[in-house]
Amino acid sequence: MRKATLDAIRKLLSDVACHGLPGDHHFFITFDMNHPSLEISNGLREKYPEEMTIVLQHWFKDLSIKDEYFTVTLNFSNQLEPMKIPFDALKSFVDPSVEFILRFQNEDVDDTSPTQVFLSEKDEKDSVVKNEASSGEIVNLESFRKPKSRKD
Repeated sequence: MRKATLDAIRKLLSDVACHGLPGDHHFFITFDMNHPSLEISNGLREKYPEEMTIVLQHWFKDLSIKDEYFTVTLNFSNQLEPMKIPFDALKSFVDPSVEFILRFQNEDVDDTSPTQVFLSEKDEKDSVVKNEASSGEIVNLESFRKPKSRKD
């Protein structure tokens, strides 16, 4: 299941690399900063030692997709940051424009298949997160989780 899901993400990113993002689509991609094949600047490693979320939305360049990883250059505080991100390092993939979250279980857990969560409502938090994403800030994906409802 994990391989099939990563293949789907690989195909989606390949399409974006060729044709750009369609409509209002944009992606929040969270990955493990400790993955041995991750290539990222030391400054970003120091600032985000455990995990990092990048946003592919308004500005990115050099998006290239390979079998095992993708590369992209993003702008952090007017500093261009090229990065090589292995697909195995992905922790989550979010497209808020279609209210979709794909989260990968921790490798230490027996079930390594992805979990899919579909959000049913947009609220004020979503608009705040979108504004933060537009400014190039790191986004906390917890704000996308739907609160558990109580059954009375």
